[in-house]
Amino acid sequence: MKSSNNTKSLFLFSRRSFSTLYPCTINLRTWFNKYVDKNNVSSWNSVITELARSRDSYEALLAFHSMRKLSINPNYATFPCTIKSCGALCDLRSGKQTHQQVFAFGLDSNLYVSSALIDMYSKCGELRDARQVFDEINKRKNVVSWTSIIAGYVHNDCAHEALSLFKSFMIHERESVDAVAMVCVLSASARVSNKGVARALHGFVVKNGFEWDVGIADMLMTVYAKYGKVCVARKVFDGIVEKGKFSWNSMIAIYAQNGLATEAIEMFRWMLIYNNMRFDAVALSAVLLACAHSGALRAGKCIHDQVEIATDSLRVSVLVIKMHLEEDVFVGTSIVDMYCKCGRVELARKSFDRIKEKNVKTWTAMVAGYGMHGRASEALEIFNKMINAGVRPNYITFVSVLAACSHAGLLTEGRYWFNKMTHEFSIEPGIEHYGCMVDLLGRAGQLNEAYNLVQVKMKVKPDFIIWGSLLGACRVHRNVELGEICAQKLFELDPKHSGYYVLLANIYADAGRWDDMEKLRVHMKNHGLAKPPGFSVVELKGRVHVFLVGDKEHPEHKKIYEYLEELIVRLQETGYVPNMGSVLHDVDEEEKKMSLRIHSEKLAVAFGIMNTIPGSTIHIIKNLRVCGDCHGFIKFVSRVVNREIVVRDSKRFHHFKNGSCSCGDYWPTFCRIIKKRSSDGYGFLPYFVALFSCLLMLYYAYVKYDNRLILTIINSVEAVVEVVYLVVYITSSKKENKAATLKFIGLFNIGALGTIVLGTWFFLHQNQQLWESIIGWLLCHCIGASL
Repeated sequence: MKSSNNTKSLFLFSRRSFSTLYPCTINLRTWFNKYVDKNNVSSWNSVITELARSRDSYEALLAFHSMRKLSINPNYATFPCTIKSCGALCDLRSGKQTHQQVFAFGLDSNLYVSSALIDMYSKCGELRDARQVFDEINKRKNVVSWTSIIAGYVHNDCAHEALSLFKSFMIHERESVDAVAMVCVLSASARVSNKGVARALHGFVVKNGFEWDVGIADMLMTVYAKYGKVCVARKVFDGIVEKGKFSWNSMIAIYAQNGLATEAIEMFRWMLIYNNMRFDAVALSAVLLACAHSGALRAGKCIHDQVEIATDSLRVSVLVIKMHLEEDVFVGTSIVDMYCKCGRVELARKSFDRIKEKNVKTWTAMVAGYGMHGRASEALEIFNKMINAGVRPNYITFVSVLAACSHAGLLTEGRYWFNKMTHEFSIEPGIEHYGCMVDLLGRAGQLNEAYNLVQVKMKVKPDFIIWGSLLGACRVHRNVELGEICAQKLFELDPKHSGYYVLLANIYADAGRWDDMEKLRVHMKNHGLAKPPGFSVVELKGRVHVFLVGDKEHPEHKKIYEYLEELIVRLQETGYVPNMGSVLHDVDEEEKKMSLRIHSEKLAVAFGIMNTIPGSTIHIIKNLRVCGDCHGFIKFVSRVVNREIVVRDSKRFHHFKNGSCSCGDYWPTFCRIIKKRSSDGYGFLPYFVALFSCLLMLYYAYVKYDNRLILTIINSVEAVVEVVYLVVYITSSKKENKAATLKFIGLFNIGALGTIVLGTWFFLHQNQQLWESIIGWLLCHCIGASL
């Protein structure tokens, strides 16, 4: 028999050198067979322990089974790592078999074996068995067993029970509480709504001298972040003397997840420059998330492309591609998400194609990216490729698919995938899916179907997302009655949310119910409800510029307003007319125009054009939805200055180029006409005249049978209208009115010409059917209207 020194040497070798010299378990097996006594249980224990610590749980179980095949009896040191390997694999069957052997060898009274069993059953979801093992320990419980059962309850989302166990622990073993136990109970406190629990535990940590423990400090940061106390989390971070990589990663992620993108990026730079700390995939994913939220495309691209960027006196060189982190599926997915949210979906697709092993999150990020840019066909193409690649879509994937259909108005496709999600993929629709369908139906004008879906077909209780989507659709289609029903539901769910009051006020304003709108505004004022201020962000040369409505805080605000005035004059010469429907106040036309001119997105666009080279793309982020007037304004700007302008609002991306938008002005046709013509007082007249003329023609064709009278009436009406428009043109001093008048004069000239041609046709071809003449006249008038 070989000496026990060989066993000791194997243990030391595996602990210190195996991870670097022998990365493959086959090498360890060869070394073990050659140099170590296989009949010695200590040798097997060393191998099982090292494999379990290396997270090679499957090989650890194989080693245990090999040992048992040789009829070698395990001891108290064999079972803990074997049982933990079963838990790591969630292999309940092997875990129960190992538990039986624990009883067979009489080791069930060992505290470390019992703690391992508690851990295994908890990870396998068998919390009742875990509690039974814990209760059987009786008076022999120590800090390890208490920590194991508390961690088990936390793992199974039973935070209140975990906190109750900690109270019992404090009563029985107060002096033996250690850092590991505190991390577990702090994790439980993060999952309950009572913020006082976290503060009490923080006080216990300070009182018992645990505040210097890095693990506890990191968990405290996470707890405060979940309660929205980012400033407190930062104080805890600053109090850590020796910050580790996990501490830095946590603070960066906390900033990014709470929308504090600037702070997250600055923290990342601070970590690299002043602490010489090498970042990993976790830190990179967090800072890319921050870039995505802020739209800081330049910073995100620098992180991706290994470009040196200058910020004040700092120069940061970040190695991503050279470190091969781009191939990491988590980093790659973050890069895809960042480019999509910064408006560069083409770069997102290139990064997506470079990822070799894509998971469901990667595919979903690309589907969502195409969807938010209004490119639903590409989104569905990626989705189909995902299914063909054998990747099963999840709950979030279908949210992205339905959102893409909603943005593009693909009602048929949306219904198809909504039904297939349940029948083929066995995914029950949730609030987000129903919200997308209500939004899709609402945008398409199917308000009754949307309301029926909410009231009858939904299997979950509708929340503010559902009623909010339906209320938005009521605003679009000016459905006051249904809008009031939705608003009342929203007021019951969240009476402090000002946005619902604003939407209902908008509906009242569109309907001309100014008294009701004023009552709502008074109610908001009396209850301290204020609409969140709108702002627009534009990034230039690595700096982020923020504009508010009527902003005069920017250093260049005078130049911006001067250039904006010049730009508006140029736009009006090409036919731009302000959309007064975007102003929801009962004031005169001049006040409405002035209020429209100071919207934040207009200021951001003007500033972007002033400070960029001709032909370059301008990227703007708006915290609220872009109003109808600004949408039309930016369309005209993109054509006049020959620029592509990308605007990301609270709902989607808009790519403006050559006078058109990527959203396709997706809006119900009738509402588009209303929004387009309601800006001037006489815009509807041509449509009513055309309708009136058609009705007269049909009446005299069937009743009077007098073709000459028909033509006389039509020509007379059109002549009167043309005279009215000429008077308006002559007397008007505003260029936009002159442009609109000339357009309609041209329309009626074409209409009149059509009637003259048809009149000649009537006299020369009496044998022709009257319907042919009617259709010909309608075609002429439609051509005139389109021109």
